[in-house]
Amino acid sequence: MSVNTEVDQYAVVGNPIHHSKSPKIHGEFAVLTGEKLEYSAIQAPIDDFSGTVHSFFGNGGKGLNVTVPFKEQAWSLSNELSDRARLAGAVNTLYSNEKGEICGENTDGVGLVRDLTINHKITLADKRILILGAGGAVRGVLLPILEQNPHSITIANRTVAKAEQLVELFTGRGELIACGFSDLDEPFDIIINGTSASLQGDLPPLSDGLVNDNTVTYDMMYAPDKTVFNRWAESLGAAQTFDGLGMLVEQAAESFYIWRKVRVDTQPVLAMLRAFD
Repeated sequence: MSVNTEVDQYAVVGNPIHHSKSPKIHGEFAVLTGEKLEYSAIQAPIDDFSGTVHSFFGNGGKGLNVTVPFKEQAWSLSNELSDRARLAGAVNTLYSNEKGEICGENTDGVGLVRDLTINHKITLADKRILILGAGGAVRGVLLPILEQNPHSITIANRTVAKAEQLVELFTGRGELIACGFSDLDEPFDIIINGTSASLQGDLPPLSDGLVNDNTVTYDMMYAPDKTVFNRWAESLGAAQTFDGLGMLVEQAAESFYIWRKVRVDTQPVLAMLRAFD
């Protein structure tokens, strides 16, 4: 892999990668901050993610974002992991330290929290939060949500044992409850959809009693139109509904900060992406 070392090089790695918004987002970040860098997209072979990463850094690359299906592999090949990356079991941001070792970070949860608390002015402290799903996406965001000191987090999943595993993993960091979808019938302050059902236009089997006129819903997925999850919440009178586009931009901004030590104003980028969609 040839890397132009005259300008700092960054990239997103995945397979497939053509749909990624990351080059557009980080390109705008560079323009807004005046940082001199180039950001590209790399489609790594399914069977040689490690080789792609080592080649990139070996040729002078400064940092990588990692997307599906390589986040767990990025976790495994990192020589050093942050606390939130270690608990997430997945890495979406790579960089090399002064020793030349590959370091792994996970910015997904920080992106979600910043989108809710800063962009949407939603307070998580002392709130009863329901998270739907118990897969890697949910595990990746749990620690930053817990650090906001909610009253409780209920993790509901089709397979209850997977939710119970997450509760055990994060024991001692807050009040966590595991259950199945059918065990839910009372309203929550905040409901976060961490399942992939929205991508298929589906909805988990949820009771209408989960939503009232004080409920805020957040779908970690995003689409040009409202997701089926948020349409369901709106039909039940939810106070506010949000999708995950802001999370995408804010997790990217956190990566940019880790690499460049510059905090970017994300509002122009969010506006651009909304208009583009």
